[in-house]
This record gives sequence, C-alpha cells and structure tokens, in this order.
Amino acid sequence: RSAPPRRAAPSRGRAPLRLPSAMASPAAAKRMRFSPAVTDIEESTTVAIFSKVSDMKSRGEAVNGALCVGQPDFPPPPEAIAATAEAAAKGMTSYTGVNGTLELRRAVSEYLEKEKKVKYAPEEILVACGGKQAIYQVVIALCQAGDEVIVPAPYWTSYPDIVKLSGAKPVILETRSEQGYAIDAAALAAAINPKTRMLIVCNPSNPTGCAMTPEQCEAVAAVLRKPENEHVFVLSDEIYERICFDGLKHVSFAALDGMWDRTLTINGFSKAFSMTGYRLGYLAAPKPIVQAASKLQSQITSCATSIAQHAGIAALKSPMAYIDDKVLELKDKRDKALELLAKIPEVTTPKPGGAFYLFPDISAYFGRRTKSGEIIDGSTKLCLHLLAAYWVALVPGDAFGAPRCLRLSYAATVENITDAITKLHKCLTELTKA
Repeated sequence: RSAPPRRAAPSRGRAPLRLPSAMASPAAAKRMRFSPAVTDIEESTTVAIFSKVSDMKSRGEAVNGALCVGQPDFPPPPEAIAATAEAAAKGMTSYTGVNGTLELRRAVSEYLEKEKKVKYAPEEILVACGGKQAIYQVVIALCQAGDEVIVPAPYWTSYPDIVKLSGAKPVILETRSEQGYAIDAAALAAAINPKTRMLIVCNPSNPTGCAMTPEQCEAVAAVLRKPENEHVFVLSDEIYERICFDGLKHVSFAALDGMWDRTLTINGFSKAFSMTGYRLGYLAAPKPIVQAASKLQSQITSCATSIAQHAGIAALKSPMAYIDDKVLELKDKRDKALELLAKIPEVTTPKPGGAFYLFPDISAYFGRRTKSGEIIDGSTKLCLHLLAAYWVALVPGDAFGAPRCLRLSYAATVENITDAITKLHKCLTELTKA
C-alpha cells in the first residue's frame, strides 16, 4: 500500500465583516481593517459550539451539550480544591515569576521523572496559562515563514491555525481509521522534507482517542533518527497521558532513545486532573527553547495565576489512585457509548485506547434529506440539524480535518451519553434518501 499523499491544510472562504450602518462609511471601513493574523485563521469550532450551547441554555432551552466539549465531568482532586482555598486565605495572590513558581516547576520535574521516566530540571520547564498557550508559544518561538509543520489528521482544531500564526505552513498527514488513526511511519517518512521544522504528535489523541502503543511511538522515532531527518522537532502533546485503557502504558516521546533534545513536551492539569478552569499547563524542553517561549510569555500574559499554581502542586502530589479510579469510570462510559453507537446502521467507530472521545464515521448518511427537505451534505450540516431538531450538540469532523466523522466526548454522565447517542440514532435513521 502506498503512503497517503501529504497535503496543505485547506483554506476556507471567509465572509467579509459586516459593519453597523453607522460605521459603513469608507473611512470607517478602512479604520476597521483587521490583521491577517486574525483573518487568516478560524475560530475554534469546539469553543464556538460550546458557546452556542451555553447561550441556548441561558435562554432556558433543554439542550444536551455534555458531549461536545473536552471537559471531564468529575471534580479536581480534593487536595487541589483544598490548596485553592489555602492559597486565597493565605494571601498567595501576587505575581509569580513568568516561568512559574520554583515549587511548581520542581513538582512537575519530579512528576515527569517518576511517572514518565524523563528528566527535566526546573529551568527546563515553563508554566503557562493552559497547554494551548504553551503550544502557541513554542511554535511561535521555533517556526517561521518557509517552514513546514506536519500535522497528522484528524487533528485538534487549534494546531493548523497556531502553525499559521507562526508564518509556517501546516502540512496535513492523513491517518486511517483501520489503523486506529495512529501515525504511519512510512507515510511520515514520505512527508518529511528539508523544509519540515516540526511534527506534532497528540498522544492520546484529541479527537480520535487513538493511544499509540510503545511500538508505534518507536516506529515514528526511528524515522526521525535517520540522518536526513535530524532537523525535525517533535511537539508531543501529552495532556491525556494518564487516560489510557485496556492495559496500555503511555510512553512519553522524550523518553525514547535520542528524542529528548528534539522533543517539546506539552502537558497540564485540564484533563486527568479535571482542572480546566484553572488554565494551567506547561512546556518541558531544552533550556534555550524554554527561555525563548518564556520571553514570548513575558509579553503576553506574564505568569499563570498564583492560586492555580499552588493548586497544581497539590494535584501533582496527590494520590494518583483518585485519577486511576476516574479512568476506570471513563472506560465503562466508553464501552457504553460504543455499544450504543454499534446499534446505528452504517455507522463505524474505531475503539479508542485513550482520552475520552469517540470519532464515528457517519458519512453513509450524507446526501439524505431531513423531514423539511434539507439535504445533509456533510458533518457540519448534520450537527446543525441535530442541534436544531433534537437539541443535542456534537462537533463536526470538518473541524478536525475529517469531514466524514463527528466527535463526541463521553466524559459525561451515563444519562447524557445515552440521551445524546439515542437522539443521534433517531436523527440519522429518520433521514430519507434523496
């Protein structure tokens, strides 16, 4: 089988901004010119849908939006909650250093060495306002016009646009559902060229839930070890590393032979620790790279919040049994959701090994009609119809570079999972062939 061709990220037409009538004069229009940094990127689809659901709920509409956002449905570790209150009560409310407190960076260092078998000194760690900020800063620090960044698809919605903001070109590397959406080593080797600056690896994956095995990770590393590929960095997004199922053991990419000095490890507290609102993540990388990313952060947000950082220390030092129990609950929810999806005719869903997403292929229903006669021409149209007619919010696969699919998060109650997938089943089977 030949390797799939690499392709540039698709560009989309953008509607012109509409100004209020009072601002419609030529001078006002000229004044409202926006930078290409804004006009050449997309709003995060997941954030946009979540905002729409929030607005619907605020109007009293009983919409089920629990499966559309990547947010755990369990509370943070009790130790993190207690530390949050402690920090506020004891006046830990001042600025910290841009890189984060030494105490938190030491805790991250200890965690990575103990849990992931990789050694980072505190000065090789940058604490940021969430993993997304850490990704943004390190991509901006290392990439520029003329560079290419390989982004395996399906991809997290923000990767291509962050790459574009750096001036580099996102190059999409297709992965296959029959391979569980793991990166194919041969396809990767064919995609790398002298312009390739970086490979982005999200393991476990958002949106597919693919958790690459140690053997699959090693196969990717073997490609990168080739002398002609030594110029390529690896951004390893490991935010879901604790959420793996069926006995699979996550491997940190920096722990693979020869990969430490080329790996930009991203992690944080939003997923396994369920601390999404704390906005706390980190970059672990060689010191010069951390210094460059920190320089950027000093001109953007400065430090992460002091209270969140204190809570992060407590989370890292808390018993991991709390997280492990939640992972077992997520596995049961995954299995329940897969069981429900399997009952929908002509829908195929790979069984994921990690994270908390399912990525069913619903393309068999494209081209069919709703009761009102509207033709469902893709996953975005289907998700809009599902939201309008059945009050269930899911995320279209177009946002992830996979228009045949949609994403649902099973980090929700069993009741919400059952309700959403049952209504999806009803929605699809009530469509009629055109």
